[in-house]
This record gives sequence, structure tokens and C-alpha cells, in this order.
Amino acid sequence: MRKWLILALLAVSVWWLWLRPAPPAVWSGRPAAEAPQQSTANLPAPWTRGDLTFVPLARFAARAVVLSRERYRYDSEAALAPVDLALGWGRMSDAAVVNGLRVSQDHRWYQYAWRDDPPLPLAEIGRSSANMHLIPADEAVRVAALAVQRHELVEFSGYLVEVRRPGGWTWRSSLSREDTGGHACELVWVERLTHRKP
Repeated sequence: MRKWLILALLAVSVWWLWLRPAPPAVWSGRPAAEAPQQSTANLPAPWTRGDLTFVPLARFAARAVVLSRERYRYDSEAALAPVDLALGWGRMSDAAVVNGLRVSQDHRWYQYAWRDDPPLPLAEIGRSSANMHLIPADEAVRVAALAVQRHELVEFSGYLVEVRRPGGWTWRSSLSREDTGGHACELVWVERLTHRKP
């Protein structure tokens, strides 16, 4: 009897933590109507942190709805970018559209699926959402980034970067919102971040 009770508690815990349907989005309107902004004008020189060199590729600012968030602790980039945010803007910040998709993240990728028909054309979903790896510029930004929750409205600014380490290792941001698949994620050095309910 005790064995079955333990198994039942384990099953309920798994359902609660990973399989339970997420609460729906409830806001009205489009809280993030515009696409992220970027510019290559007047970029600063590269900077370093420890053995890493950060090469700025573009100034970057985003206001978006958090479709999903994933905390990383154990992969090789976790100390550098401890959280990824899957973000939506334009019609991808509409609550009805968000509720029509199931968004998940894993291994620095994000995926979306739908039950019957996609709530938007697939090309629009691709160019109106992205998975972004956040590199906090300081401890205050790190604390704020780790506190971000699904369905919040997040605003942040900084730089899209390429990170280099001696020995030839590099991690480079995408510079387009039009790409999908491998190498389509943004790698963002974040200098300011706020988040709140839409």
C-alpha cells in the first residue's frame, strides 16, 4: 500500500510540475505591438569579462510578451546566459493567439504547436517571435531576468553580441527577425530589464 501511495504522489507531482495545462493569457489588446528595434550606428568597442570577449553587433531594444521562459543551470553556457525567453510581439502578443499555441523550450531551442489550425500564418509566427538568450550585464539585471515569468510583458535593451573565448569558441547572435531554425536565436547583452503583467 505504501509503495502505491508513493507512486501516486510522484505521478501527481510530475503532472503538477510539467504536464499541467498552463493558465491562459487574459489581457486585452496587443501590449507589444512593435517588433524589436536594432541599430548598428555608433557601436562601442568590444569589451571583456574574464576570458570572454563580447563583440557588439547591434544596439537592441525589445518590448514583448513572454511566451515561455527556461532557466539553465547545467549546460556550458549557463553561467553566461542563465535564462532564455521565448518572446512574441505584434499579433503574437495577442492573448487569443498566445492561447492558440503551446510553446515550450529545451536545449536552447523553442518550439510551438497547435491543436487544429495555427492561429496565425506560420511565416508570421516565425517573424513575430523568437527565442532570446539573455546575458545579464550586472547582478541587478540577472536578478530581474531570473524573476521574469510566462505571460509577463518584458522590456529590455542592450546589444546583440558575438561572444568569443580563447581556443576558437564563439557564440553569435542572429541579426534578423525573419530567420528560423538553427542559429536564429538572439544573444543579448542586457543592460536594462523590467517586467510586469500586461
